[in-house]
Amino acid sequence: QVQLVESGGGLVQAGGSLRLSCAASGNMFSINAMAWYRQPPGKQHELIASITVNGNTNYADAVKGRFTISRDNAKNTLYLQMNSLKPEDTAVYYCNSGAFYSGTYFPHFAGVWGQGTQVTVSS
Repeated sequence: QVQLVESGGGLVQAGGSLRLSCAASGNMFSINAMAWYRQPPGKQHELIASITVNGNTNYADAVKGRFTISRDNAKNTLYLQMNSLKPEDTAVYYCNSGAFYSGTYFPHFAGVWGQGTQVTVSS
């Protein structure tokens, strides 16, 4: 099982940028697909970006063109570069590990979340 710790959140003005990191423990990181989710205030978790073992990426329409997911298997770290941030991007951001089945990302442990990292975008 991969244990994950998110970091890099903070308070930023609209139009600004942040880079989130997700540090993974263990030696299974490189063989897992990975993803970023977020949970806006009062709402459910939503999948916003995912990346395959080989580095192929997918994005939710809400973040496409503004966010970039990447991974460094040598450092066991997942990243999310967020540019042109909007107030509606305010949420707690989480990473997790999973796999793709027929092109759809499924987390290994659905409903299991780490501590996340808070991103707040002011207008």
